[in-house]
Amino acid sequence: MKLTKRDVIAKRIAQELKDGDSVNLGVGIPTLVAKYIGDKKVYLQSENGLLGIGPPPNEDELDIDLIDAGKNPVSIMPDASYFDSAFSFGMIRGHHIDVAVLGTLEVDRYGEIANWSVPNQPILGVGGAMDLVAGAKKVIVASTLFTKDGSPKLVESLTLDSSGERLVNQFVTEYASFTFEDGKIFADDIYGDMTFEELQDKIGLPLTQK
Repeated sequence: MKLTKRDVIAKRIAQELKDGDSVNLGVGIPTLVAKYIGDKKVYLQSENGLLGIGPPPNEDELDIDLIDAGKNPVSIMPDASYFDSAFSFGMIRGHHIDVAVLGTLEVDRYGEIANWSVPNQPILGVGGAMDLVAGAKKVIVASTLFTKDGSPKLVESLTLDSSGERLVNQFVTEYASFTFEDGKIFADDIYGDMTFEELQDKIGLPLTQK
């Protein structure tokens, strides 16, 4: 079965995770990463107070008390643990999370992201985004490359409110994986149906291949 765009992104991010990593999965596409962990010994953390998230449960395994930060039902690993939100954020702010996987609205050419506020739209709050951007050892952004109207989410400068001055390490989309260095955008891995030249033309920014 052909993967959706969201699943392509989630599966590609799962490849970046290593045995022993503690990983926070944000709301949206990031929560899908749990489906593609496979046999890796990765410790998935949810900011609502759970460490040891397993793959999505089958229908007969649903437990309404077990949910991730996006309120999706989850399974748990045998060595899972529960804690309150204060302890969860203590893990994040104390730099105990190896990888944070976050959604985004925009990413600038340096790797700064905006992922919580849209002008003239209801603001639900930044949630844990700012803490994760500042506190995780590595930050991976998971998002489609273009908005619904076709505008690129990779931009010269942010037009939306920043989530923090910390720059992300990687931006994974349905077409390619990007990294950032000194204002240069590197297309490290192209796996979608667009060539390097087509990507560069559609994004409207200079890209570099390693």
